[in-house]
Amino acid sequence: MPRVIEVKNLVKRYRKADTNAVDDISFSVNAGEFFALLGPNGAGKTTTISILTTTLAKTSGIVTIAGRDIDRGASAVRKNIGVIFQQPSLDLNLTAEENVRLHANLYGLYPFRPWYGLMPEQYKKRVHELANVLGITDALFDPIKTFSGGMRRKLEIIRSLMHRPAILFLDEPTTGLDPVSRKNLWEYLQQMRSQERTTIFLTTHYLDEAENADRICIIDHGKIISLGTPAETKKGLIAEYLLIDAKDRKALRSELTHLGLAFTAADLFQVSLGNKTAYQIVKELRTPLTVLKIHNPTLEEAYLEMIQKEIRE
Repeated sequence: MPRVIEVKNLVKRYRKADTNAVDDISFSVNAGEFFALLGPNGAGKTTTISILTTTLAKTSGIVTIAGRDIDRGASAVRKNIGVIFQQPSLDLNLTAEENVRLHANLYGLYPFRPWYGLMPEQYKKRVHELANVLGITDALFDPIKTFSGGMRRKLEIIRSLMHRPAILFLDEPTTGLDPVSRKNLWEYLQQMRSQERTTIFLTTHYLDEAENADRICIIDHGKIISLGTPAETKKGLIAEYLLIDAKDRKALRSELTHLGLAFTAADLFQVSLGNKTAYQIVKELRTPLTVLKIHNPTLEEAYLEMIQKEIRE
């Protein structure tokens, strides 16, 4: 797979700062990949995404986006990317559609037209398609100043998707969205990926959104502390285990001990899998069970353990 984002030894230090906000990080992202950048507040996520989208100058290092160096080819880079930042950048004096039309004009998608009715049918179709996905079709011609924070967020998303970017940078994209809009957005983004091979670069506090990423990069204090698939991120940090119980708890305890299984007993028996599968352990048990649950660690659990480990060290 061709690499569409390459970052080598990236450093960013703000003036008068004692430490680097981004401290010598390197990674790459393949075309069509869903790549998630995670980390606590102040870890360097927004700084990194701002540099990659040419809105912030780096201190040192090499960054190329879609084969273009961000220093020498910033204009070409911007034509290949779509960006949804945490902070909105809408013109409150315009309607929702006028904001979208201005953005489309600035990107050179369509020649300027002073009225919506004069715009090409292709433009109108695209605007309504995206407005329908986010659920703001009825408010498309209303002034932005009447919009709630969530509706403004939706408009930011529509505007960023108008030119069908090859690479989409999402900085906390669903903050302020209701659950239905959040679900619709992710379904549409997955559709974009499958149909147009759009590359998605995500930062988020909703770790369930990163569960479906191809790879996850976790940074803290400006440094990469983990890089791999969600499964690789979870592996070795938090083990899978069984939660079981029985009417005859004494018999169950005795049987677990006899089988040499590591366990703890509180409200339920928590049984470590070790080198066995859950199926193998359950098959060995003869005591009738009243409770049987398999605990699969979530990305959030692995993430929190990793960050806490960094704090302890």
